[in-house]
Amino acid sequence: MAIRQITIIGTGLIGGSLALALRKKKFAGRIVGCDREGTLERARMRAAIDIGTVDPGDAVRGSQVVVLATPVLAICDLIDRVGAVLPAKALLTDVGSTKTAVVERALKVFGRSAGKRFLAGHPMAGKEMCGVDFADPDLFQNAVWFLSPLPDQNLNEGLVAEFTGWIDAIGARIAMLPAAEHDRLCAWISHVPQMMSTALAAALVEEFGADAPLLAAGGRALRDMTRISSSPYSMWRDVAISNKKNLENALWKVEQRLAHIRENLATRQLADEFEQAHQLRKAPVKK
Repeated sequence: MAIRQITIIGTGLIGGSLALALRKKKFAGRIVGCDREGTLERARMRAAIDIGTVDPGDAVRGSQVVVLATPVLAICDLIDRVGAVLPAKALLTDVGSTKTAVVERALKVFGRSAGKRFLAGHPMAGKEMCGVDFADPDLFQNAVWFLSPLPDQNLNEGLVAEFTGWIDAIGARIAMLPAAEHDRLCAWISHVPQMMSTALAAALVEEFGADAPLLAAGGRALRDMTRISSSPYSMWRDVAISNKKNLENALWKVEQRLAHIRENLATRQLADEFEQAHQLRKAPVKK
């Protein structure tokens, strides 16, 4: 079944960028948006969507693929709501930052047919600014798009294969990881960096005040370290709740490293920390 219509529920940065990327790669079908009316109006102005509605039930009508592009806890709720009205042959997929809770909900809602009806995904792409105004058709270029296949799911047939073809067409690199492994990995490579940036920025404000011109004085290193500290709490709250155990464990281990560095500022062990850290840059990059 060819994809003639795609619904994107959540037309913010990721959902809006996906719509613009599909358009740039000549997706000829119709793109339906679902969001608050003000957001839909901005999405229409950017030509990201053809039509929009605030009602998810109306939004999925007639679509072969439905993409859930909201924060994670809302994705779980939408699987319940949309799953009840989704056409039997349509594919539901998501772009949530954690996967275990999402996959568990999909299995509960779709049961034995989950492998044909739901595709768990997570593009490792984003910006510190949120909203469709910052959507970018090139956002997914060379970004990893994680897929967490469900039991017995065949990614090489039907709508799943066609949709993953579009993921490839917009420039993303597909990687497969079971949901639990995905969440452990992303706690380290995505969620901890966000929390460290947030902590550093909050500490700087506490130490020097909100009006101190620190970024100009600190240079590139400080700007790079604090850039994502302006990311929205509304998204990261759901990540923290849905991946709490992995994030707690990773943060604890980083805390131990920081404590070790603090306690050894004047010893050879500080050099050992630098030498071990340098190995990260020496690791080969898989293409």
